[in-house]
Amino acid sequence: MPFLKHKEGKEPVRIFFQDYGKGKPVILIHGWPLSHQAWEGQIRTLVEEGFRVIAYDRRGFGRSSQPWGDYDYSALAQDLSQLILHLDLKDVTLVGFSMGGGEVVRYFTDYGADRVAKAALIASIIPLVAQKKDNPDGVPQKDLDGILATLKTNRIGFLKDFHKNFYNYDENTDKLSQANLDYDFSIASHASPIATIKAAEAWAGTDFRPELKNVTVPTLIVHGDADNIVPYKTSAEQAAKGIADNTYELIKGAPHGLNLTHRDRLNELLVGFLKK
Repeated sequence: MPFLKHKEGKEPVRIFFQDYGKGKPVILIHGWPLSHQAWEGQIRTLVEEGFRVIAYDRRGFGRSSQPWGDYDYSALAQDLSQLILHLDLKDVTLVGFSMGGGEVVRYFTDYGADRVAKAALIASIIPLVAQKKDNPDGVPQKDLDGILATLKTNRIGFLKDFHKNFYNYDENTDKLSQANLDYDFSIASHASPIATIKAAEAWAGTDFRPELKNVTVPTLIVHGDADNIVPYKTSAEQAAKGIADNTYELIKGAPHGLNLTHRDRLNELLVGFLKK
C-alpha cells in the first residue's frame, strides 16, 4: 500500500494515499470525520475522464498514522505539501471537501501557488464556521462547544447519528440508504479519538477570511443550499466574495454530503471545471 512518510513536524507521520489514472493531477482532500473513501463517487469518474487522481487520508483518519498532536491547519497543509513534493506534482488541482477546504486555503498561505493550477472548495467550511458579530450566519459558539464536549464524553454516540444530518437523510432516502450511514459510521468510529477532537477544534475555530486573498488560481466553489452542517451563507457565499477568480455554484436542495446525494451534478461541475 502506498504511504508517504515524513518527519517535518513534531512527530513523524505516515500518510496513506491512492494514486490512480494518468493526465493532469487532481488531489482530493476529504472531510471530517471520514477518510479518502468518501470520494468513491468521484474517483472513478475523474479517472475515466482522463485525470490522475490522488486521494489521501488526513493524519489521524483512515489508514494514516495517528499522532497525538499537530492537527492545526498548518500541520495538515504540511502533509499536503509533502505529498505534492513526494509525487513531484505540477499544475495540480486541489479539491477540498468540507474541512478539507482548510488545507486548500492554508496551502496557498504557507506554500504559494507555484505547483497549483486550480482549486475547488466543495461544501467547504471556508472561510469561517463560527458565528461572530461580523459573521451572524455562522454556527453559534454554544453549539460548537456542545459538539466538542460530546466528542470528549460520547464520541461514538455522537458519530452514530451525525451523518443523518450530514445527508439530510429523511429528505434523501431515495438517494442513499441506511447502509450508507452504517458505512460512514464505521469509517468515522475507527478514526483516532484524539484526531477527531483536535481536527474538530481546527475546523470550528480557524478564521480563514484574511487568507482568501492568497488563493490566486481559478477556483470552483460548490455548496448546497440545504446544508445543515455548514450553512452556505457563512461559507460558500463569503468565499465567493473573497476569492478573486472563482466560479460559484449553489445546488438547490443539496445537503452537506452532496458528494453522495448529488453525485452526478457535482461530478459534472468538477469535470467541466477541470477541462476548462
